[in-house]
Amino acid sequence: MGLLSNRVDRESLKPGDHIYSWRNAYIYAHHGIYVGNDKVIHFTRRGQEVGTGTVLDLLLVSSGPTRTYVPCETCIPPLEGHGVVSSCLNCFLGGGILYRFEYAVSHALFLAKARGGTCTLAVSDEGEAVVHRANYLLNNGFGCYNVFKNNCEDFAIYCKTGQLVLESSMGQSGQAVSIIGGPLAAVLSTPLRLVTTNIYGMAATAVGMYCVSRYAADIGMRKDVVKVSAEDLTRRLTIGTLQMIEPSLPALPSTVS
Repeated sequence: MGLLSNRVDRESLKPGDHIYSWRNAYIYAHHGIYVGNDKVIHFTRRGQEVGTGTVLDLLLVSSGPTRTYVPCETCIPPLEGHGVVSSCLNCFLGGGILYRFEYAVSHALFLAKARGGTCTLAVSDEGEAVVHRANYLLNNGFGCYNVFKNNCEDFAIYCKTGQLVLESSMGQSGQAVSIIGGPLAAVLSTPLRLVTTNIYGMAATAVGMYCVSRYAADIGMRKDVVKVSAEDLTRRLTIGTLQMIEPSLPALPSTVS
């Protein structure tokens, strides 16, 4: 792994590794947790899903392989409604290339990575804890899939860190921040045309704003996160679903573990 690529060989994988593979001409990547024995647990768009209501719903099919792919007999289909699946490594990759997500990277390396969704400043827990969370959520679900708030990268980052973003319109997915941050930085930099016509200066400012937005939104820097056990997370999801049916139910108090 390095500055330009996080590509790795299968032989180097260890249980608890956060891996990913690019989809749809490198528009989006699909993320999962390698749990050993050639198995990957990952969160997909199957089951209940909350879309963006925009054209992104057609583009960001993160769990879809780059070609039509029929799962093998060893892969476990998702329980109806929650979309967390166990697949063999080949089915997870769907013909794509294997990459490993990096944790506890330096600030310089994080800012040097032009593409979000490849690394984080946050520190990963030990592999045993990561595999436990992934297996627990395989049986209990990870809520409704949402491109920006609760996607496959959010799932993998939660499994690695146990940290959950609370009360925010944006989850902890670096690639989701990149999708929004690039155009937003360009828009915010346009007022510079009032004071300069230097296209290089405006481009440099847009890039700087983009890097700052990625840095501030990284889970390793955010203040709106809390460490939550997988068991407590499942209770939160259950109560949240029940509150949609019966709003008078009390909310679950915040628990740090």
